[in-house]
Amino acid sequence: MTEMTPLDLAHAAMEAAPEDDAARLRFFERLADSELFILLDKEPEGDRISPDVFETGEGQFVLVFDREERLAQFANRIVPYAALSGRVIAQMLAGQGIGLGVNLEVAPSSILIPAEAMGWLADMLAHAPGEVEAAIVEVHPPRGLPEVLLTALDAKLATAGGLAKMAYLAAVTYEGGGSGHLLAFIGAAEGAEPALAKAAGEALTFSGIEAGALDVGFFAASAEISGRLARVGLRFDLPEPDRAQTYHPQIPGSDPAKPPRLK
Repeated sequence: MTEMTPLDLAHAAMEAAPEDDAARLRFFERLADSELFILLDKEPEGDRISPDVFETGEGQFVLVFDREERLAQFANRIVPYAALSGRVIAQMLAGQGIGLGVNLEVAPSSILIPAEAMGWLADMLAHAPGEVEAAIVEVHPPRGLPEVLLTALDAKLATAGGLAKMAYLAAVTYEGGGSGHLLAFIGAAEGAEPALAKAAGEALTFSGIEAGALDVGFFAASAEISGRLARVGLRFDLPEPDRAQTYHPQIPGSDPAKPPRLK
């Protein structure tokens, strides 16, 4: 039996509990996080790709697979394709009136996702928590946060290796009397702040938690507030970056800020 992929497992959990919103959110989170192989009708031209669009009785769909072997099994011939993250594909399809066919005919996670659902996913992925600007007066251990959020943060930050040294989750009081919970990243790499904020936002979104439930801050390891957070905050260690030198060819759409252009 072929090994079940994370997308297969999330799809199975969703199918087993069709009324469970949390299971459905977790499936879409796995879809967004997955590297997907999208079937093209011709080779990429620079930063332009031309997905093969299939007409069905349920509308237009492009096809993706979460393993190259699954794409090959479906096509049964040599075909052009590109490897993109699910979040980039959602952004690419938003507003196009095109849905997504996932692992069709070759895996237990075979599913047709309509264009409206892909637009919803793109909107969900656009959410991000507010970045802290007010001065922090008091720091306390986190309290009252659901376990599902803590688990989601742990899983999401495990994918952010090399973007920061660590993060602390704490309850804080701001100058002026406001209060809430803060996810504080310590020693973030230069330019990594938007990606880290999005990771935190996605953990919130796909846990079914309101975005306003969490602020995000970025602090140097030497800052006084970092020591205070270390004493009372819940610590998340981000993995070290992979130091192996691996060649990665430039793939259209690999930069989330520059999605591939459809032709």
